[in-house]
Amino acid sequence: MKFWIWALLVAALACGTALAEQQPYAGMQNRAIKSLSDQQIANLIAGAGMELALAAELNGYPGPIHAIELADQLGLTSEQVAKLTTLFKSMKAETVELGATLIEQERRLNEDFASHTVTLASMETATAKIGAIQAALRAAHLKYHIATVAILTPEQVARYNELRGYKNGETPMHHHQMHQ
Repeated sequence: MKFWIWALLVAALACGTALAEQQPYAGMQNRAIKSLSDQQIANLIAGAGMELALAAELNGYPGPIHAIELADQLGLTSEQVAKLTTLFKSMKAETVELGATLIEQERRLNEDFASHTVTLASMETATAKIGAIQAALRAAHLKYHIATVAILTPEQVARYNELRGYKNGETPMHHHQMHQ
């Protein structure tokens, strides 16, 4: 008898797993914009990094806000903090605007599909616009990482990488090479 209970339990679990695998998007149909989660929308509205600058961050190009957060440990001067603060404010303004544009473009694409008015041509146009905005958003985040390196000394960049757990304190290249 115990064998049959275990067999039924295993079969029920297997069916539940199979059902879950067949319905990976269940619940997403209730999103306002199907292609964006509430968290993604919130991040875009806030101008959050969303890992868009990892190519810079993980290769020795600190982000302005993270450098500001580590100001004491990096030994930043008040002039450096002021420059980084200006960079961060500029980045935020630019990325918030791009994020709002991306949300609107995704909303339009979603509406075209929801109303069943989408055509191959309208979809291609919409996705090209979305792709361009995504590229601009990523470039905006990346360029502020490049600008941050110009404000920090090579030692501060090395210390930043160490504090963030990326490197053993070495800079990826000489400070002057980073700006050429």
